[in-house]
Amino acid sequence: MEESSNSESRPGNPGGQDIRNAPNNGERPNQRTEMTNDHNAPSGNPDADKSSFSTPDKGGAKFKNPILAQPPEGFTGLKLGKPETVAAGITAVLKSMEFSWGEAGIGRGTHALLKLNQKDGFDCSSCAWPDPDDHRSVAEFCESGAKATASDADERRVDPAFFARHSLVDLSHMTDRDLNNAGRLTHPMVRRPGATHYTQISWPDAFQLVADELNALKSPNEAVFYTSGKVPNEPAYLYQLFVRQFGTNNLPDCSNMCHESSSSGLSSTLGLGKGSVTLNDLHEAEVILVMGQNPGTNAPRMLTALQIAKRNGAKIIAINPLHETGLSHFKNPQDFLNPIKAVGTLLGAGTPIADLHLQVKINGDVAVLQGIMKHLLRSEELNPGEVIDHEFIKQYTANYDEFLANLKKTSWAEIEELSGLSKEQLLEAANLIAPKQKIITCWAMGITQHKNGVLSVQEIVNFHLMKGAIGKPGAGTCPVRGHSNVQGDRTMGIWEKPKKELLDALEKEYGFEPPRENGHDVVDSINAMHNGEVNVFMSLGGNLLSAAPDTEFVAEAIRKQRLTVFVSTKLNRGHLVTGQTSLILPCLTHVDIDRQRSGHQFTSCENSMGVVSLNKGILQPLSSEMLSEVAILSGIAIATLGDRSNVDWVGYTENYDTIRDAIARVIPGFDKYNEKVRIPGGFYLPNGPRERTFKTENGKANFTVTEMPKHNLEPDQLVLMSIRSHDQFNTTVYDYNDRYRGVYGERRVIFMNPQDMSDRHIRERQLVTITSHFEGQKRRLEKFIAIPYNIPKGNTAAYFPEMNPLVPIASVAKTSNQPASKFVVVTVEPIPELLPEGSTSAIPMVVAV
Repeated sequence: MEESSNSESRPGNPGGQDIRNAPNNGERPNQRTEMTNDHNAPSGNPDADKSSFSTPDKGGAKFKNPILAQPPEGFTGLKLGKPETVAAGITAVLKSMEFSWGEAGIGRGTHALLKLNQKDGFDCSSCAWPDPDDHRSVAEFCESGAKATASDADERRVDPAFFARHSLVDLSHMTDRDLNNAGRLTHPMVRRPGATHYTQISWPDAFQLVADELNALKSPNEAVFYTSGKVPNEPAYLYQLFVRQFGTNNLPDCSNMCHESSSSGLSSTLGLGKGSVTLNDLHEAEVILVMGQNPGTNAPRMLTALQIAKRNGAKIIAINPLHETGLSHFKNPQDFLNPIKAVGTLLGAGTPIADLHLQVKINGDVAVLQGIMKHLLRSEELNPGEVIDHEFIKQYTANYDEFLANLKKTSWAEIEELSGLSKEQLLEAANLIAPKQKIITCWAMGITQHKNGVLSVQEIVNFHLMKGAIGKPGAGTCPVRGHSNVQGDRTMGIWEKPKKELLDALEKEYGFEPPRENGHDVVDSINAMHNGEVNVFMSLGGNLLSAAPDTEFVAEAIRKQRLTVFVSTKLNRGHLVTGQTSLILPCLTHVDIDRQRSGHQFTSCENSMGVVSLNKGILQPLSSEMLSEVAILSGIAIATLGDRSNVDWVGYTENYDTIRDAIARVIPGFDKYNEKVRIPGGFYLPNGPRERTFKTENGKANFTVTEMPKHNLEPDQLVLMSIRSHDQFNTTVYDYNDRYRGVYGERRVIFMNPQDMSDRHIRERQLVTITSHFEGQKRRLEKFIAIPYNIPKGNTAAYFPEMNPLVPIASVAKTSNQPASKFVVVTVEPIPELLPEGSTSAIPMVVAV
């Protein structure tokens, strides 16, 4: 067990800190069980439900600047095959090795994979799926995690010589895959006003440049500080501390775009904006619903948990517009390590996962749930006391009668129209659920990224409360978070609407008055940047340009900044679209050794089930000019705040134990942090709903009256949703392939129902123009390739982030203000050109015929 070098010690007097003592190059100058914080809960502030203003049409905006904000329109060679029916297997093993060794080399890549997600190793930087509490396989990772780790361990360098060779215009014409695969950022770089290239800058000069721009602002609220979910707890805590001591709560994060609707919906109903289950609960569940999620691509290790549940007798219901391979059959790559299982796994068909697939229309999930619950009510009438948990409802919940009245008045005609499913199909699901009590619902952005995303989450809670399926083994809610520490960042205080308890604790610990006014979330930040209210944008990780909706609008907002600052590991498109002055500050990743004055440091992350565990890098950094996130933030804080801060930033950087000691005093649930995080496997944070403790205003778990969403489309309009390919993670594109869906070599595609294609006289591989329609505005994407696919009639899908320019910045979820990227009203029009197999050039349809 790692020994603590410090026992709950407070930092010393930081009075002598100045820019010359800012952390640099790994050498640091010497210098004299209550509930965990839920920063997901609604603040009660009237700003919480405000909507952003409508924005003008951005059609043609991509041609106004030579530096492309969108990926280039050129084709990369489409090849179509049949969608796969089995996830993972030997192919996943081979692909993992191929990518790992290709990026990081055989020795470096293998060493990294063997320590990935191990109790004495480092945390995967991709998804937030939990690790087993007890035994862990020698290969405790998935294909997605292997790609992310290989990318982090990349031996190639994006150094000053690279930037000297490539202008920003040149780089913007590279694909997102090629930008990522260029290598690791190694030196701090600056783009001066009017410059065509980034050039090298020293760390002290970079820190001072940030400080000068921040201190020149008329108000701290003229700066926005964005956070990626990849950032570990320790730097996340320092980031929010610096930002609040600077004087603002403008702390948007990627959660604003993925699970903000989950946080809002769960907080108001269960009192905690996090899921309630553990990994062992999934193994014990009798029924698991997987809604609006593609675990085979976005959280592949979840398939192992589903496989264990199936072998224990669970029934699994998949509810999604697309039939995803991971919910069909699964071959566990870990079985190849077992000689007894290896041959059977190789030759067999794999474990069947979903017992029932309900191919719902896009955003028909509320209708599905209401249909299932109507069937459950009828089943209870026929079998009194055996289906609905009346004792749980009476003891723990509120508003059941109102919920019940609303459910009973909902017609089957509405349910069938909005869901696209029949009463009989929903009865099949209800019959699997009715006799069971150990029920878990897992969901992701197919639920949250809609105007009614919060209501959809609340309807999931209604379903669980009706069954009493919360707060007992094998039952509960499971929002599947998308990034390694996105939940931990929120726990550390990365939130634009901080609770009073956090601000009071910061004031007590550090003796300054934190700002009390709510800040900007992602959508509000972009609008404020666009209309001139914000002049400095800083991003701790991430790629806001590509992650956010309405790409050209976001690009305009970023270009209006006086300064943009990117703390990053690898090159992405967001680094190319900049303010007048821009900085790229290269930082260490989870896999890199972080050595400070007191020795080898570790950080920690919180997974999606509330387990906090340590993360200790094992590879030597490529360059001494790469700093840890802690060191970078401390350097900026020292330069910016000077004597205004009594925080021992240098002391924090010299020894991360001192950061954790402070967290233990400030953030509830982290008492004895340094001791508990050193326990192999980490520790669980308190979770009220898991114990049937509901910290809502009335102390109860609340049923919600949810109205069925209504969609009024014109006859020629379709609904488009964003999806990810198998060879990407969030905005990071590793390659052009999506083998589970049978698409190879190309990302500029739109998946369409064959009948919808026929109705519009669109052939397979034909080029099309996609136009989105929102409040009289039109946004267009040209030269996408139409592919026939098994998707409900009236629905289409395209890859994120390529389709983001179609998503209006003002199209957001009520209450959470989360972008509605899964429901975009579009028309699709054919272009008389077709792309031949494997070609990068389209040909006229006449020639094709």
